[in-house]
Amino acid sequence: MTSALGFFVTIEGIEGSGKSALANALQHRLTSSCSRVLVTREPGGTAIGDVVRRILLDCKEVSDRAELLLFEAARAQHIEEIIKPALGRGDLVICDRYIDSTIAYQGYGRGIDFAIIERVNNFATKCMMPNLTILLDLPVQVGLARQTKVDRISAQGLEFHESVRRGYLDLAEADPERFVIINAARSFEEVLDEAAEIIATKAKVKL
Repeated sequence: MTSALGFFVTIEGIEGSGKSALANALQHRLTSSCSRVLVTREPGGTAIGDVVRRILLDCKEVSDRAELLLFEAARAQHIEEIIKPALGRGDLVICDRYIDSTIAYQGYGRGIDFAIIERVNNFATKCMMPNLTILLDLPVQVGLARQTKVDRISAQGLEFHESVRRGYLDLAEADPERFVIINAARSFEEVLDEAAEIIATKAKVKL
């Protein structure tokens, strides 16, 4: 289910791919073209989400199942409080991470059953899918080298992050209508220009 009024963009990628920086830059780039551009993130975006984010990133002992359910709890609140109302207003919503992160990290990375992830993703989001997903792809070692702060998840080993990257690429291959892959190993300006052009084309707005 997608909104009939707004346009929902998600940005995905491994650690160090530049998702947050791109989301913020896109807001500045696209605001002149769209009357309302909302940038948000997962986990976060709400008071509940921010608390969950701190638990997920800072607490050392979080089981795989608890991790999945915490992400989904934050997502359910995020949908109801932020994303759904913004789309209903006709906003262009840009979200840093969404359901594909859960499949890549908790499915491919942690090894949780994909059918379980699909069910809880659908429950948390009421099956709300993005209109467009931009996947920032680059080699894992390049992304990890860009990290300025290490948290519980980014501190996982190389094999874990390679599995996450493989998961993202599998998801993009399986859904080429929704996904666009951008080479994030290039300069930030090149990535920004390409992402802005893609969104403008898909959302039918002029830059």
